[in-house]
Amino acid sequence: MRLTPALAAALLTLAAGSAAQAEEGMWTFDNFPIARANATLGTSIDQAWLDRVRLSSVKFGGCSAGIVSAEGLVMTNNHCVATCVANLSTQAVNYAETGFTPRSREEEVKCPGGTAEILTDITDITERMHAAGAGLEGQAFTRARDAEAGRIEQEACGGDAGKRCQVVSLYRGGQFKLYTYKKYSDVRLAFAPEDRAATFGGDLDNFSFPRFAIDAAFIRLYENDAPAATPTHFVWNAARPVEGTPVFVSGSPGATQRLLTQDQLFTIRDVVLPMDQLLASELRGRLIRFSEESEENAFIAMDPIVGLENTYKRGLGRMRALVDPAFMAARAESEADFRRRAQAPDAAAGSDPWTVLSGVQPIARELYPAMALLEGGTGMGTTPVAGGSQLFLWARTLVRGAQERAKPSAERLPEFADSRLAAVQSGLFAERPVYPGLEQVRMEWWLSKTREWLTVDDPRVRGLLGQESPEQLSARLVEGTTLADPAVRRALWEGGLAAIEASDDPMIQYLLSIQDETRAVRSDWETRVDAPTARASEQLAAARFAAYGDAVYPDATGTLRLTYGRIEGTNVPGQRWGPFTTFDGLWDRATGSAPFDVAPRLLAARERIDGDTVLNMAVSSDTIGGSSGSPVVNAAGEMLGANFDSTVLTQRNAYGYDVNVNRSVIVTTGAVTTALRDVYGMDGLVAELGVR
Repeated sequence: MRLTPALAAALLTLAAGSAAQAEEGMWTFDNFPIARANATLGTSIDQAWLDRVRLSSVKFGGCSAGIVSAEGLVMTNNHCVATCVANLSTQAVNYAETGFTPRSREEEVKCPGGTAEILTDITDITERMHAAGAGLEGQAFTRARDAEAGRIEQEACGGDAGKRCQVVSLYRGGQFKLYTYKKYSDVRLAFAPEDRAATFGGDLDNFSFPRFAIDAAFIRLYENDAPAATPTHFVWNAARPVEGTPVFVSGSPGATQRLLTQDQLFTIRDVVLPMDQLLASELRGRLIRFSEESEENAFIAMDPIVGLENTYKRGLGRMRALVDPAFMAARAESEADFRRRAQAPDAAAGSDPWTVLSGVQPIARELYPAMALLEGGTGMGTTPVAGGSQLFLWARTLVRGAQERAKPSAERLPEFADSRLAAVQSGLFAERPVYPGLEQVRMEWWLSKTREWLTVDDPRVRGLLGQESPEQLSARLVEGTTLADPAVRRALWEGGLAAIEASDDPMIQYLLSIQDETRAVRSDWETRVDAPTARASEQLAAARFAAYGDAVYPDATGTLRLTYGRIEGTNVPGQRWGPFTTFDGLWDRATGSAPFDVAPRLLAARERIDGDTVLNMAVSSDTIGGSSGSPVVNAAGEMLGANFDSTVLTQRNAYGYDVNVNRSVIVTTGAVTTALRDVYGMDGLVAELGVR
């Protein structure tokens, strides 16, 4: 049965009090509703247009980006290169304060560990993946699926360092696709403004509109030590944007949970988000205290604090959605309609997927704290926890990598399958600065929170701490380890299990000592939560396809998606504003005191800037975390800006879309052109963009 508008409303409208809107959906490129988009927007895009957009879109770490020249130039957000900027900076030469403004390509600097990818192919492998888990239960089911995914990835990409293959689960197991990427391991910073220009308004303005931020930066893709040839790219359009213009946003949104059942959402509302918010808020407090101890500490903690503030506010917006009675009532009615229409197995037979998922929730609630704290990677929460410190995570990768590589690829933890080792090594060997004081703060926080949440009497806590306090243990491990040296990490990785077991590094020895406890937590979670959830979710996906056809979009999974909407403001309580802000608005908002102090170089250029130039704009596109840096393009394929934020109300987008409140916040190409030309003197980039 094909999806009708009425059925679409029942299934897809999850936001309070709104009818289904045509703009809704983070669509995959192999199932984009071309006809529906054209009918809604009055455009005439086709498959060739989609292919050009896909090949011009870039996945950059946890962000998105767009190619804007034939010589590998890529625009993304400044906050997406913040880690690169921090890694390249010192207290004496702090590019976050001065901006990074190279005068030639020879001065562009490699981002440590930076990789960028372009999606080149999508292949359906559903039948093969479903067959891999047939007849299996528990951990045997999850491991069989993981092993098959690893085999598929290895067959497709082998040892080709210029490609990455990823098996992607869509519709929560209803479909599986093989995504093949062109991979660039040499990514260089080409421009970044002063941090104050990109983050004007700070946390007070974050996740809000009006905004006045030049949150844009440029990287360049390199191959064989030369700029990559990228003949397919977006055309730069710096003209003043027009309200009501149809736009498309191409990026890699991180994760949504719109296809979860109500019972699953209750677990997130009652257990996951409250815990994550408490943990994030305490870590933020510890880092703020650390930053206030010295100028050096303030420099070290700046980027981590900004990241935590984003995480906390994102979680706050999601909590507000899940405690909104009208929002949850709309979701409940949507699920009830689906259950009435779905041809699901007989509940009396014990295989009804809603019944199975309801039965899993008490187990998930019980196991989540230990899984989040000791392992992470549940896919449910917002705050990464396990280990706290980068040194801990490197040590875990080394220890587990050595243990797992001693096994056949199909029997390993999935992250260490042969097809994924290149990515592991890239992150492990990257030269990044390590600050012992920051590492100790993070590890103290993790150890103290683990003891608090699991309790002193939990045998796993006793295994973690022994006779030491969190402060004593973290100090001993951080002060004694040599893992900050990439040469040490490389030698241990290449030396394998023998080198790991012979190492006297205290962090390595500590990770070796806690493997039994942490692996057991992961195994329990995979057996009792992951496996039955995956099985039931696969059944729900089949029922959904039977009821609604293929016009239902999947949850976001960190893979490339295309959304669409228009340039427009909103007129709902708490969000009453037009679609544009200007540089004149920036000057008017500035007070001279943080966080409303204008960046020095930007302020010095005030007389050269046309105050009526549009700085930021709002768009009714369907985006979420991970969409940062996404190119915003018109129907001609011209780039009009880059997504860099959304509003607090939009954070409910994890669970449902509402065109009345969901707004993406965009830095315009006009504002970026003004910054490059009139503020930072980046004439070479301006010429490369084709601006005259």
